Amino acid sequence: MNATGHMRWVRTVLLVGILYLAAGLVFGALAKSAGSNQVRVAWRLAAWVISAAAFAAHIVYEQVRLRSSSRTTALHASLAAGLGAFGLAVAARLHAQATQHHFPAIAIAIWPVMTALPAFVVALAAAAVLTRARRSV
Repeated sequence: MNATGHMRWVRTVLLVGILYLAAGLVFGALAKSAGSNQVRVAWRLAAWVISAAAFAAHIVYEQVRLRSSSRTTALHASLAAGLGAFGLAVAARLHAQATQHHFPAIAIAIWPVMTALPAFVVALAAAAVLTRARRSV
């Protein structure tokens, strides 16, 4: 892979990871200020939908545009998910400190791993399906 291709996937991982973080923070704030439980659930569901769309788009981009292998696609998608989870863990830790609540520091390491591992498995399966579909066309 040339330097341009390398920078493209790194930028994509950073962009999607930041999107996950932004979705979590923005929709979390909206959910917190919701007037009813139904609206709170709707805001949280919106965060999940935005994140799922970003995850799917990242996989398609890696497969179609960058022509990455299934494993590379899964690695990059899981890195973005882990990065977003890391950002959310740091934000939660800072919020807990500001509000005098307890938030274990180990969560900053655990959240990204707990997010990235299943993301890798799902992305690997999705990329394998896309690879087969692309070859059959």
